[in-house]
Amino acid sequence: MKILSIQSAVAYGHVGNSAAVFPLQRIGVEVLPVYTVNFSNHTGYGAWRGPMISPDDVREVVTGIEERGAFGEIDAVLSGYQGGEGIGEVIIDTVARVKAANPNAIYACDPVMGNAKSGCFVAPAIPVLLRERVVPVADIITPNQFELGFLTETEPDSLESTLDSVDAARAMGPSTVLVTSVERPDRPEGTIEMLAVDDAGAWIVQTPHLPFKANGSGDVTAALFTAHYRRTGSAAEALAAATSSVFDLLQTTLDSGERELKLVEAQDFYANPRLQFEVTQVR
Repeated sequence: MKILSIQSAVAYGHVGNSAAVFPLQRIGVEVLPVYTVNFSNHTGYGAWRGPMISPDDVREVVTGIEERGAFGEIDAVLSGYQGGEGIGEVIIDTVARVKAANPNAIYACDPVMGNAKSGCFVAPAIPVLLRERVVPVADIITPNQFELGFLTETEPDSLESTLDSVDAARAMGPSTVLVTSVERPDRPEGTIEMLAVDDAGAWIVQTPHLPFKANGSGDVTAALFTAHYRRTGSAAEALAAATSSVFDLLQTTLDSGERELKLVEAQDFYANPRLQFEVTQVR
């Protein structure tokens, strides 16, 4: 399997492609990373250095990959944090060119905008661009519950309202939706859930809610879910494997006492997920 991943890159820590590439490689995926920014560290620190890469430069890198004849071999295009406003159009164009070369290719969009605690942390034009231009051409989207509400202009909280919001998102274009960080009022205390929905049904998985914020965990989740789903065609199997791997990555990080993901130390959990959490069909 080959995935063209268009995301940010950081030298220190693990977010964007710096979080997604290694876990994908560890499960046997060939990754072609294209960077949208090249920062010293993620912006959560409040200070960083390095350039935002212009849309023209991103397009040039993509065109160079195309000129090597690689587009016909790409199974999926993956995108995450987009940086500048013009990157969305580059991604849309890239997806169209990849699908022209390989009609079986899929596009997975992680519509990074923010979260319930921090609100939106991207430029004001990005959520509108995602809603109106990018999400409609995606086959898979992986928003958190906050981003799902923002995309669909709804307020998902219960399982029923979250499923309704997913249906609204699927009506926009994507056939498959993975919702991360699902927090419904009636869940057991100290837990958090993920929900995956496609044409075959809807499945939810519940894990302990680990008491810390881990930048980049959503990028790993989107990458692993996309790869497992592309490989198996099963949302339930992809949800089980991705959840298991990411939980153990987070537990390893929490146990270390460090802020940045212990991405390398947790590598065996990607290749051999323990599948310790039950996936329940809810529709």
